[in-house]
Amino acid sequence: MNFNEKLTLDSREAIVVSGKNSYHHGDLRRSLIDEGLAVTRTQGPQGLGLRAVTRRVGVSANAAYRHFANQQALVAAVAGEILEKMAEQMRTFMAAEMPSDPRALARHRLRAVGLGYITFAVSEPGWFETAFFDVERGESEGGGTGERSAADSNAASPNYSDTVPDHSDASGTVPDHHSTAAASVERELVPKRNDALPVHVDMAPPFALLVGALDDMVVAGTLSAARREGAEWSCWSSVHGFAELVVHGPLQRQDSGEVMRLAERVVDDIIAGIV
Repeated sequence: MNFNEKLTLDSREAIVVSGKNSYHHGDLRRSLIDEGLAVTRTQGPQGLGLRAVTRRVGVSANAAYRHFANQQALVAAVAGEILEKMAEQMRTFMAAEMPSDPRALARHRLRAVGLGYITFAVSEPGWFETAFFDVERGESEGGGTGERSAADSNAASPNYSDTVPDHSDASGTVPDHHSTAAASVERELVPKRNDALPVHVDMAPPFALLVGALDDMVVAGTLSAARREGAEWSCWSSVHGFAELVVHGPLQRQDSGEVMRLAERVVDDIIAGIV
């Protein structure tokens, strides 16, 4: 698999601008998000000002406010789509191999989740930074800054602090599939349970894939219920921290082959550490 493969942007709808301060538009919200994706892919969250995006689309800022109350609302919408793109990269890695042995398959899926996450972060640093951008503080985990208004400070920031799933039932055992979920980045994160669902449909997609892969490890008998509890945070912090070292830290200058070798070592080590 090509480590530097770029993900394609969603196709854009045509915008027809006619005359000063007038326009015809099929889906302005969609176009603003698409433009936000284009800007952040090359500039990161620093380029995602609401006024700047509306200028690029060719509409007034007032028109954009009908769809997004402030910059943070636009960032949340763009970040949500970036997280889905990241999840798609992870799914591609998961589908690359299908071992017949359930234990080997479960381990492969967890490994693919980690490597897919790192690959996306390294190949799309602008999107990666935007996905975890905190408009409230005006900075990302990588230390960038962005446009902020007074209205932004009153809006909720996307975060995962309330997405800790409950993995045990009344007997303290882990069910085959559970769905203790949290709302998406555009909604308040309120945990809820729906054991009838086989996937974690309301979590941010990359986190849902990680949780599901860990649960599959338990079902396959590769990971004990006791070791499963909280394992998503050990796994996520390891791959996210490594990605940060590549995108913003001392591994920036390493060639892609060496980065992948190190990425595989990190993912293999964390899996060995939790089982």
